[in-house]
Amino acid sequence: MAILALGVSHRRAAVDLLERLAFTDDDYAKAYRRAAEDPTLHEAVILSTCNRVEIYANVAAYHAGFQAMKRLLGESRGVAVDLLAEPLYSHYEEEAARHLFDVAAGLDSMVLGEPQILAQVREAHRRAEAEGATGHTLTALFHAAARAGRRVRSETPLGSAPDAFVEAGVALADGWIGGLEGSTAVIVGAGQMSALAVKHLRDRGVGTLRVLNRSLERARALAARADAEHGDLDQLTRSLAQADLVVSATGAAGLVIHADTLRSTARERRLFVLDLAVPRDVEPSAADLPGVRLVDLEGLREALTAHADGAAAHIAEARTILAAELHRFTLRRRSERLAPLIHALRDRGDAVVAAELERFRSDLGALTPDEREAVAALARGIVAKLLHDPIVRLKELSVPGTEDAHARLLAALFDLDLPES
Repeated sequence: MAILALGVSHRRAAVDLLERLAFTDDDYAKAYRRAAEDPTLHEAVILSTCNRVEIYANVAAYHAGFQAMKRLLGESRGVAVDLLAEPLYSHYEEEAARHLFDVAAGLDSMVLGEPQILAQVREAHRRAEAEGATGHTLTALFHAAARAGRRVRSETPLGSAPDAFVEAGVALADGWIGGLEGSTAVIVGAGQMSALAVKHLRDRGVGTLRVLNRSLERARALAARADAEHGDLDQLTRSLAQADLVVSATGAAGLVIHADTLRSTARERRLFVLDLAVPRDVEPSAADLPGVRLVDLEGLREALTAHADGAAAHIAEARTILAAELHRFTLRRRSERLAPLIHALRDRGDAVVAAELERFRSDLGALTPDEREAVAALARGIVAKLLHDPIVRLKELSVPGTEDAHARLLAALFDLDLPES
């Protein structure tokens, strides 16, 4: 069995494809049922964020697993698999683990060091676990990735990276409006990204801040933390007419702010609209309205690339940490797969020691019990040292595709029956 990762990300796909592929809360159960019904996929975890949609699976073979996962992604999201051919990527075994470690550390995000992704990786595994879709292999992988991500955040400056999605967008708004101090801002949504927007806008001295959400209680809770006004989405049109800046970051499956809604609002000033949602909250044609500037994740690429360039000096430090964690995970995984053979090898060594001590029992009869035990310990130590290097080399050399060859060679050299793994 092997780990295979398959997905589409911001690196090779446009936002409109990412939003078509994005999973909402109601989509996961059906997708995991599909995965459970496919005999090719023995475990599966779906990771869907604003930057990527990826599936991680435990498969018996690469090609069959790849085809099954591509069907799962396309059919679950109603997207023709032909549309996935160009942006689709895959990673196998150690490279799959390396990729997930990069993702958890925020090195594969549109925003280098993105703070939300580590929690999203953990949540993806928890969801799969709740659906009964994951097992020992992917659980070990996601726990190791979470550990690697935590280390990067705690041990490098990337861990203190600003909330760059929101910060970059708010900076653009500040420049376009001519200063946010004393302005009126509307936050649509009450999740984590909205909370970050509230924080950044307060830091920039926004005058009136209003939080709108489908759930009035959640809007009230977020507004209370920031001394802001709150309301439900029924107040959206009136609030848009009074706003200088709108930040929308809901988890809605469809559009929340339509171009016609913005067109109908009587505004005396320009409006900056920042759409941080995937799928998008704001109808793209709103960008054509006079006096409106719309920026979504696609539009933030240039600003976020500049942020990444500024943090490039810290990437090497993060890479060192990730390499160490990947080595640790890889050796543990190889040890588990090779455990039956290693146990058999050690048992053979113990048997040889026992047989030789029995053969020379009469010669050792004159020794005291302590002396006989010292001789036995010496023999066991010599055998253990002789076996140590072959075992270590077996783990190091057993890269994907060579495990059976090295295991069979070692079994043949020591005349062992190769246990089934």
